Amino acid sequence: MPSWKLVLGLFLLLLAALVGVAAWAYATTDIPEPDEFAQAQTTTVYYADGETVLGTFGDANREIISGDQIPQHVKDAVVAAEDRTFYENAGISPTGMARALWNNLRGNSRQGGSTITQQYAERFYFGTTVDDYAGKAREAILAVKLDQAQDKDEILENYLNTIFFGRGSYGIERAAQAYFGVPAAELDVSQAALIAGIIPSPNNWDPRTDPARAEQRWNYVLDGMVVIGSLTQAERDAMVFPETIEYVRDNRLAGPRGYLWDLVRREVIARSPVSEDELETRGYRIVSTIEVPMQESIEAAATELPEDRPENLRVAMVSLDPADGAIKALYGGPDFVTVSRNAVTQDIAQAGSTFKPFTLVAYLENGGSLRSRYNGDNGLEIEGFPNPVRNFGETDFGDTDLIRATAQSVNTVYAQMNVEPGVQEGPAATVDVAVRAGVREDAVDLQPPVPSNVLGTPSVNPIDMAEAYNTFAAQGVHHEPFIVRTMEYLDGGTVYEGGDQGERVFAEDVMADTTFALQAVVESGSGQPAQEIGRPSAGKTGTSNDNRSAWYVGFTPQLTTAVAMYQVSEDGRSAEPITPFGGYREITGGTVPVRAWTAHMTRALEGTEVIPFPERADVGEPNVPPIIAVPSVVGLPEAEAVATLRSAGFEAAVQRSTDPQVPEGRVISQSPRGEAEQGSTVTIVVSEGTGLVNVPDVVGLNAQRAVSTLEAAGFSVASREVESDEQRGRVVAQNPSGQAEPGSTVTIDVSAGPAEPEPEPEETRTPPGREPDPEPTEPTDPPPGDGETDGDPEASGLLPPGLRP
Repeated sequence: MPSWKLVLGLFLLLLAALVGVAAWAYATTDIPEPDEFAQAQTTTVYYADGETVLGTFGDANREIISGDQIPQHVKDAVVAAEDRTFYENAGISPTGMARALWNNLRGNSRQGGSTITQQYAERFYFGTTVDDYAGKAREAILAVKLDQAQDKDEILENYLNTIFFGRGSYGIERAAQAYFGVPAAELDVSQAALIAGIIPSPNNWDPRTDPARAEQRWNYVLDGMVVIGSLTQAERDAMVFPETIEYVRDNRLAGPRGYLWDLVRREVIARSPVSEDELETRGYRIVSTIEVPMQESIEAAATELPEDRPENLRVAMVSLDPADGAIKALYGGPDFVTVSRNAVTQDIAQAGSTFKPFTLVAYLENGGSLRSRYNGDNGLEIEGFPNPVRNFGETDFGDTDLIRATAQSVNTVYAQMNVEPGVQEGPAATVDVAVRAGVREDAVDLQPPVPSNVLGTPSVNPIDMAEAYNTFAAQGVHHEPFIVRTMEYLDGGTVYEGGDQGERVFAEDVMADTTFALQAVVESGSGQPAQEIGRPSAGKTGTSNDNRSAWYVGFTPQLTTAVAMYQVSEDGRSAEPITPFGGYREITGGTVPVRAWTAHMTRALEGTEVIPFPERADVGEPNVPPIIAVPSVVGLPEAEAVATLRSAGFEAAVQRSTDPQVPEGRVISQSPRGEAEQGSTVTIVVSEGTGLVNVPDVVGLNAQRAVSTLEAAGFSVASREVESDEQRGRVVAQNPSGQAEPGSTVTIDVSAGPAEPEPEPEETRTPPGREPDPEPTEPTDPPPGDGETDGDPEASGLLPPGLRP
């Protein structure tokens, strides 16, 4: 082990070397001329053609004022916010720098340990943000020299006239005007504390953007002012959070174009190495992804709605390129200056049935098939839903496959899919698909996920749904939306390029079947107006409860467009049912939204190649309905029988017949009985009555009269002679009697008289009780109407002509 003397010597030698290097660096560092920061260059944003100007950043909004115009409490607030040892330190804070270095080395979020003097050196002399260790070392040395060369008040004055305060303002004078409408000299303590508190990130911590964070920083500054002795605790306790004025942007941002400008700004700050301050002061050339003709088309579609539309109706429209996620056109509102909140990226609305495709994808991924069938009747009680699930218009769809269920947006079918065990993993799978497709996780992250999410209960941004359906259009490849194509320095060199390589999140065969089902929405469902674009398209309508939002999100292989409409309440804090307009009884996704989509897409795709979708892949296996008991309905009235079968999960087919034992309208028989597959058809035979008619009673009539009577009643007649004690020619029996089928044959038995006795050659005997035959006399006519004679039956009229015994 080395001796302690050696270790001490090495440490002292290293310390001496560091001191020497620091001394050399200090001696060789000169205070440079101020950077041309005060003459900052403008950043210009162009449309996708690289020539048409979309907007600009810069033209620094600054007014230099002297230190005596800045109240002391304003200076104190800034010191309390940014550097509480400002008046004591030598331009740097070794403890602050050490703390930040230790934090950064541990891999935590990066921190800065810069004093006000260091920030002043960085902005006033370097003209850029310094974030590397070598640069920070140079900054620290320059800060020490500045602290020696300039008075503290001079440093603070220059600092306050230099830095960016947000709302397009540079320097404390314009900041006071932007936030409170007063010059810096009139700022009170509370107002000064708010402005000082948001210095690290002014646009993000502006009260209009993040009021909670702004108030947190305001409290931090006031507490710091107590610590440094510029406020008493009683004065601090009496402070009230100040109210800022409405920020009115430059008229360059008026109209829908301002939303595009703001999206460019947000993307540059969030994704590029350029800070907000540099964007406003350095000068860059930015080419966006916005196509001029397409932007004009989407603005026309959003604004050329029926004139009787409600004034508080909000419209959001955005078009994305499936190839890379580029935002090709966007309508975030009619005027950015009036309402700076972007309806596409910042407003939310319930998704309605546009959420159903996420359940469909999850179902197909888990082995389901478009050929699966479900009961699509209205009012079904489904596990996980507190109330019976209802279809739009209270419609019963019966046994329905998934293609028809998608086209007709059948709630009861999709509700069953979202909770079916063994095939679908439940509501969590729907959430997983939505997030993979592009919906923000915090918009759907309900714990635990609820079965009703399939019906679109989550509230989402329109850009979320556009991004998700754009993944469908790209056949399963997800791209993050972006609006900046390129960002370059004015003297050349690329700073930032938007877009990504994309990530496959869904299998192609699943996407092919999903697209096939969504095409049915256009071909035979609520999206039929979209057929007018004259090329294959797919999409989904959506309408939330009480018509508080109405959607249509659709795509072709080249372009995806989302349309959302919702009506803001008078206080601007909630959505209210959309007031019907344009001749519609109610506003649903299949009314104004799909027509706005169609108008825009027709123009946007004009002159482009017509590309077909992939063929259906037919993945998975159809569901096998369970075998369940078939209720017995024999003897029930027809309506009751059909209702009983349907409520048990069967379809009913009705046939009709007569039955002598079953009254009219009641079920005679059914097939099958016992058990059958759920959803199969049970055939019932319903009685039309007995089907019999009364047969006239002709016994005792003569044969001719009996035949006439039966034929008049619609029966055929057959007769036969029988021996009988009755008078010859009389009907002694008939079959059938009572009732018989119309047109059937009635057989009558006609008496041929009694049988002749055997001859008695020896003597003729007179039967007891009978008088002897009288002597023969001349024949006489029969009594009128009797019609009976002796002799040959045919000749005498015993049987009617044509009837033989």
